[in-house]
Amino acid sequence: MSNDQSQQILQAEEALKVAMQKSDIVALDNLLSEQLIFTNHLGQRLSKNDDLDLHRSGLLNIKSIELYNLDLITLQETCVVHTFASIAGTYNGQSANGHFAFSRVWAKHGDKWQVISAQSTLLAQKDAKN
Repeated sequence: MSNDQSQQILQAEEALKVAMQKSDIVALDNLLSEQLIFTNHLGQRLSKNDDLDLHRSGLLNIKSIELYNLDLITLQETCVVHTFASIAGTYNGQSANGHFAFSRVWAKHGDKWQVISAQSTLLAQKDAKN
């Protein structure tokens, strides 16, 4: 992947983070593929519409996201991102703070990058070693 493509993915990751914190449905709709499958830390498989509905309804409210130890693996028009995240927020009115490992697969659709697959794992504590 060229340096320009790496920069595009890093910008897309930042845009996704901001959109999640703001529950920006328009931005999320643009960043998430129609084919998205997101396996969350509870093992539930969510579609793009499921994910958007969580934000739209206010059920999910993310106050802050800190990404760290981000790695990119690329192959042509696809990029896999591995990162850790510290997240503060609420789910259904209950505290949903934690440290997570995320894997996201970005694919180029026309002139934009979209997430086609994502997976999160809840960590016992912040894992800065990996």
